[in-house]
Amino acid sequence: MKPFSSSFGKTKKNKLAGFATTLIATLALAGGINSANANSLKTSTAQEITPVSVQVEPTKSTFPRYQAAAVEPFVLIPVVLVGGLVIFVPLFFGGLVVIGEREVGIVVKKFTISGKGLPAGQLIALNGEAGLQADTLAPGWHWGYWPWQYSVRKETVVVVPQSEIALIVAADGESIPPERILGKIVDCDNFQDARKFLTHGGEKGRQMGFLTAGTYRINTALFKVITAANASSHGMSTEQLRVHTVASDKVGIVTTLDGMPISAGEIAGAVITGHDNFQNSQKFLDGGGRRGLQEQILLSGSWNLNPWFVNVEQVPMTEIPIGYVGVVISFVGKAQEDVSGAAFTHGNLVNPGHKGVWVEPLYPGKHPLNTRIMKVELVPTINIVLNWSGRTERHKYDANLEALTVRSKDGFAFDLEVSQIIHVGALDAPKVISRVGSMQNLVDNVLEPSIGNYFRNSAQDYTVLDFLNARSERQVEASEYIKAALRAYDVQAIDTLIGDIQPPATLMQTQTARKIAEEERKTYEVQQMAQTQRQQLVRETALADIQQEMVKSEQSVQIAELKAQAQIKQANGEAEATKLKAMAEAEGIRATGNAKAETYRTGVDALGTQGYTAMQLMQIIGDRNVRLIPDILVGGSNGTTNGLVDGLLSMILWNQTNKTGEVTPPIPITPPVSQNGNSQLLVELPKDK
Repeated sequence: MKPFSSSFGKTKKNKLAGFATTLIATLALAGGINSANANSLKTSTAQEITPVSVQVEPTKSTFPRYQAAAVEPFVLIPVVLVGGLVIFVPLFFGGLVVIGEREVGIVVKKFTISGKGLPAGQLIALNGEAGLQADTLAPGWHWGYWPWQYSVRKETVVVVPQSEIALIVAADGESIPPERILGKIVDCDNFQDARKFLTHGGEKGRQMGFLTAGTYRINTALFKVITAANASSHGMSTEQLRVHTVASDKVGIVTTLDGMPISAGEIAGAVITGHDNFQNSQKFLDGGGRRGLQEQILLSGSWNLNPWFVNVEQVPMTEIPIGYVGVVISFVGKAQEDVSGAAFTHGNLVNPGHKGVWVEPLYPGKHPLNTRIMKVELVPTINIVLNWSGRTERHKYDANLEALTVRSKDGFAFDLEVSQIIHVGALDAPKVISRVGSMQNLVDNVLEPSIGNYFRNSAQDYTVLDFLNARSERQVEASEYIKAALRAYDVQAIDTLIGDIQPPATLMQTQTARKIAEEERKTYEVQQMAQTQRQQLVRETALADIQQEMVKSEQSVQIAELKAQAQIKQANGEAEATKLKAMAEAEGIRATGNAKAETYRTGVDALGTQGYTAMQLMQIIGDRNVRLIPDILVGGSNGTTNGLVDGLLSMILWNQTNKTGEVTPPIPITPPVSQNGNSQLLVELPKDK
């Protein structure tokens, strides 16, 4: 228990201290007043009574402070004695213990009147025995805990922060059975009720149960609490006392550290339901959970796990790339039940959840699998190329393949490069893996010997040169044979390609020399043919030159003959044309004369000879534009000459009005003499052209 001086003034936490302080202040005030009155009575005969003034000054304290004037020190002695008795008597004789709101009282009983002690092997008293008590003191005032019989130790409450857990070690209880290493979980209000823990069969030692985030009143005499703050002093890391978090792209592989051993023939414990992903270890054990590697995995999230009970290893999810499928080989599960059918006799296929090769492959994507109890073989579903040469593809399946060395019919050994294109269907992938185990085994144990032996056998039927010259035919034969051979292994052979063929060097030198000689012979023959053709060309060229002159002469003769014939024909044509023209003109004149004669006869018959003649004259005058009346007539009478003047003036006016046009001046006409002797002047004005 804390000393009184340390609790004085903390009125909010210790009501007893406040009560004692109030009592002392009251007694001090009363004692001061009485002392002052007594002194004043003794001196009243000598002087006037001096009044004692008591001033009460408020302070910041919860209780008022009283100050008496002129108080002697010895007067406070009885006050202190009385106050001490008031405090000491309840504490000593009443057994008062005060527990704060964030404290828990651990009680130790020093002795019992009956002398009853704890049973052997028991640390915590349940029935009033001397020693550490199971029951703790909650916050408040507790009476009857006399200091000569009880010792009360005040401990702060246990606080577990967020995202952390606290482990418990019990100092008392029943012994843990040999088949387990952790104490079972009992109903004891999260270890806050020690009596329930002990009476309900709680076991001493490390506990399966643990504390999650929160505040707890724990009897630290019975339970040792391990948190992240004191983990290092108990041989643990801070990370072990934190909530376990599994990343989103990973899975947690669980290994339990308690429970019954795994059954013989198994490598992992079977899946147990109802334990909330290993967060309730007691339900896991009650359900028959086994210690060791577990089939069940933890998916992404945060989990409250007891590190004394489980270990969690995070591994990436199983990823199946595009163009592949994953064939699952499970080492755990139900007993094998072959579903491959009677036709498939080279292995067993089982349904998912059984032990063996699963009949259903995994398609591209990420899959949460326990890779400690399952193996996933990737099988490419795209066409893959295998090279028997120095070239290696990116998949590396052909890394160990080399060019084939074969021997021909004529005894020559030569190297042959081959490329094989294969395809494995998604539904055939489990059959391939069940038969050979992996794609690499398929290449090494099936494709390499099958293709190699075929070409070795095939090469013995042909000479090297025949093999070289007919490689296309050899390639077709190889493709058909290999397709049939691989079909028995559920593999599709897409094509077989023969690459570079490397015959022996000595054979190639002989062939090269022979080829060069043959080419030279052909060259000479070609040159001879060229010379012969050249001679023929010269001969033909000379003949062509002479022939050109002959052709020119013949053409000149023919041209002259043609010109003469043309002139004759032209003359004949002109004569005939003239003759025909004359005959046509004569015929026209004759027809015209006959027509006119007929016209004249008709006119005479109609008008008579004189009438028709007059009409013809008038028509002739009109057609020939003969003027019968002059444009200007000049005449005179009574011996005057004004007629001549008038005619001249008329001509002048005519010329003035026709300056812009080309006009022929009027032609004067000699006037005839009239019957009365006057002459007339006739002027003919020309017409505009």
